[in-house]
Amino acid sequence: VQLQASGGGLVPAGGSLRLSCEASGRFFRINNMGWYRQAPGKQRELVATITGGGSTNYANSVKGRFTVSRDNAENTVYLQMNSLKSEDTAVYYCNAAILTTIPGMAYDYWGQGTQVTVSS
Repeated sequence: VQLQASGGGLVPAGGSLRLSCEASGRFFRINNMGWYRQAPGKQRELVATITGGGSTNYANSVKGRFTVSRDNAENTVYLQMNSLKSEDTAVYYCNAAILTTIPGMAYDYWGQGTQVTVSS
């Protein structure tokens, strides 16, 4: 199983970016999907998550600016980021809880990270 993230880049403050992350490989089901980020010198933190049924959860710092969504048919999670601020600069990682065997447990998988840089 692999998660492939894309869509990062350099954007001015107030701009927008859309991140994508597609899961590939052999698996039965994807449960929660989401995005985390890690800024230089800081710990990785949750940005947003979405369940298989579409329920979402956001960090307070991004509420009202970021939107997480998923396409279950394409095994893809998205993060639409609007009104970007310099403090949003970080490496963004996608995450998914994936069930690969039945019976079995869903395990966490991580994408490779994509850099988002917001210039002030």
